[in-house]
Amino acid sequence: MGFVLLEGIYGLISGSVALLADAGHNLGDVLGLLTAWGASRLALRQPSDRFTYGLRSSSMLAALFNATTLLLVTGGVVTESLHRLIMPGPVAGPTVMGVAAIGILINGATAALFASGRKGDINIRGAFLHMLSDAVVSAGVVVAGGVIWLTGWAWVDPVVSLVISGLIVWGTWGLLRESLNMVLHAVPDAIEPRKVREALAALPGVSALHDLHIWPMSTTETALTCHLVMPGGHPGDAFLAEACQMLHTKYKIGHSTLQVEVDEGFACPLEPDHVV
Repeated sequence: MGFVLLEGIYGLISGSVALLADAGHNLGDVLGLLTAWGASRLALRQPSDRFTYGLRSSSMLAALFNATTLLLVTGGVVTESLHRLIMPGPVAGPTVMGVAAIGILINGATAALFASGRKGDINIRGAFLHMLSDAVVSAGVVVAGGVIWLTGWAWVDPVVSLVISGLIVWGTWGLLRESLNMVLHAVPDAIEPRKVREALAALPGVSALHDLHIWPMSTTETALTCHLVMPGGHPGDAFLAEACQMLHTKYKIGHSTLQVEVDEGFACPLEPDHVV
């Protein structure tokens, strides 16, 4: 946060929208990390009568908030950059280079904090790659400052700012799409519903299945419900436990609820695909 303030102040002093663009990006990172931390704390709360799953889904709202905030900040930077392209102003190249160089060190050090855990946690890996890309963006600002210093081409600054904004939008769009999908209870990208259906249908004694639903409970947890038609009779609790363990092992679905139906002639009201 201290670096965001430093970058914003010197961006105004030097007249560099590239610095301001990077400051806006880093501010989004700070808000994103704070929001993600707050959501992780809320996710630890125990279920209640009102929130029977607890507050696990707050992590999905945090991701959606982060994506939306980054895009809004980027929109403001793009507007200012276009204005500077039309009416360029003086830019203090050495100041831009010095402040952005500090950004390389800070973003690089932040990335190093996430490096050790990036292999076992996709969220940590995402944070690591994000911080590493920020260091690369700061390096681009240093290059822009050097070009301005050597050539006096003030237009390089807003052009670099637009390139940085494009990178932010490109990196954020996937987060926005994925978080929207999660909020709308879409099947997580890592799970193929057809394969899950085939695995359940292949269980011994299952003649048919319906009302299969797979949805995210949080950014790291997935739930499933399904009706299994088993005319040979209820298979017992051990069968259900083994089926749930299979779903957890093969598809990382940790919260499964399976309903057994033994009468093939019974018309379950939830059987048609269009019924939810």
